[in-house]
Amino acid sequence: MTRTTPTPATSARTSPNERWTPGSIPDQSGRLAVVTGANSGIGYVTARELTRRGAHVVLACRNHERAEEAIERLRAEVPHARAEQRLLDLGDLASVRRFAEGWPHDRLDLLVNNAGIAMVPFSRTADGFESQFGVNHLGTFALTGLLMPRLLAAPHPRVVTVSSEGQRFARFDLDNLDAERGYRTLFAYIQSKRANLYFATELQRRADAAGLPLRSMAVAPGLTRTNVLTGGANSTRSRTHAALMRLLLRTAFRPTPEGARTSLYAATVPDLPGGSYVVPDGPLQLRGEPVLRSRERALLDTATAHRLWTLSERLTGVPYPIPAQKSRRPSGHA
Repeated sequence: MTRTTPTPATSARTSPNERWTPGSIPDQSGRLAVVTGANSGIGYVTARELTRRGAHVVLACRNHERAEEAIERLRAEVPHARAEQRLLDLGDLASVRRFAEGWPHDRLDLLVNNAGIAMVPFSRTADGFESQFGVNHLGTFALTGLLMPRLLAAPHPRVVTVSSEGQRFARFDLDNLDAERGYRTLFAYIQSKRANLYFATELQRRADAAGLPLRSMAVAPGLTRTNVLTGGANSTRSRTHAALMRLLLRTAFRPTPEGARTSLYAATVPDLPGGSYVVPDGPLQLRGEPVLRSRERALLDTATAHRLWTLSERLTGVPYPIPAQKSRRPSGHA
């Protein structure tokens, strides 16, 4: 593939009080992006809006048929879209390696780590990890590390990792990340989402220490209507559970395009600093306008983030070509 240089972007806002919408996204022409879990929900909307503004987007999906359906739908909604699909199962490290090793382009400008599972019954990944920790964190960690050479080949690489507003309530237990001492569905989910936030911030610290231009962002989408609570492993639950989830999604959760706004904001606002955490500005971060959040204990807990990083490299077998800081002052624990 012939290398193209992304078109210089202008500011996404014209005034500090302007409401940010996907229409605020600057031209993305020449930008090459991967969005994981892009066949539906927030991932699909993220991919669609990036293509609408000119980006070439790779939809990284676990199921070939659903990915093809998503591509057809996307091209119907955005006739000029430059999009392709490639298979990726974050619950199988062999699949993650195949995806990275078979990357057909010379670089990667943007990686949106969107795919994940939520509050599923206990199961293990193909590699034997508890599924929520294995998919949401370890799969994401491995994918980003294996794609790092392609990211660093881009002039202004950016990684966006989707966490959750629920991570604020996690009691992060490094000794029970893989359900070694029992499994609680909700606890495992919010712990995996806290791991996403630790990963995103530690990646930025390491990029800064190495003097690299990479920017790593984390986002929380707020309560959003997606199939993460009803599809996948949750699709085999009882009819009562399915009915309750559908009712909850209709009444308490906001439309999917609203939930995708923090991801799109983090992916496209030109002057956004690395290490940003973008959340809705409403009560409990459940809905509202994209805003930067700095008062999260996970953002400052460098000691836990460092330990998680070291553990993740060992469990996945994916060492990063980015060194840790030579001197580190451990901060508080989660």
